[in-house]
Amino acid sequence: MGQRTMSLSIKDVPEDIVRRLRERARQHHRSLQGELSAIIEQAAGEPLLSPEEAYQRIRTLDFSTPSESVAMAREDRDAR
Repeated sequence: MGQRTMSLSIKDVPEDIVRRLRERARQHHRSLQGELSAIIEQAAGEPLLSPEEAYQRIRTLDFSTPSESVAMAREDRDAR
């Protein structure tokens, strides 16, 4: 037996966003409806992160801390 489907409606979408979605659908060789379904399916399939999981993922990106940022700004300023 197939999966049940439901209809959704999105109102008041700015024209520039619709234009970009149509272009994206064209690039993926899909209809606008098919592209929107693919976007929604992808978004619904992504698990939500807990604050702790988000923090751990951010830490692995090795961003500079505020104190490192201050030191970098001072180095840049002093090099002038």
